[in-house]
Amino acid sequence: MGEHNKISQLDNLVLYDGVCKFCNSSVSFVLDHEKNDQLKFTPLQSPLGEKILSEHGLPKDYTDSILFLSKDKLYAKSKAAFKISKFLKAPWSLGQVFLIVPSFVSNVFYDVIAKNRYKWFGMTDACMLPPANHKERFLE
Repeated sequence: MGEHNKISQLDNLVLYDGVCKFCNSSVSFVLDHEKNDQLKFTPLQSPLGEKILSEHGLPKDYTDSILFLSKDKLYAKSKAAFKISKFLKAPWSLGQVFLIVPSFVSNVFYDVIAKNRYKWFGMTDACMLPPANHKERFLE
């Protein structure tokens, strides 16, 4: 099976900025509140992350937002966050109702946090290590 086919078969994959403390905390939050362990994770900076970025026409060093890959469609910013919320336990799963809000509105709030996340929350020197009980869900 070719590499492209492997990537296109990935579903429910969260791509996050692995050196952003806020992003790492967000991944930990998802792991703690997820319903059925259906999500997979990879840092944007991983080889797999870079391949997916390239496949979807984004630069290899893209870190502007969390991304969510589902059924070969890549979602970004608030739309990605709302899609991910579908996999969380209540009340967090209610975030998916905000999918009805136009992206140009919901992304205003997302962009403010994204623009200031390093300043407000800081950076790490390297991507976080996956928790031992979820290691198989972190792809490289």
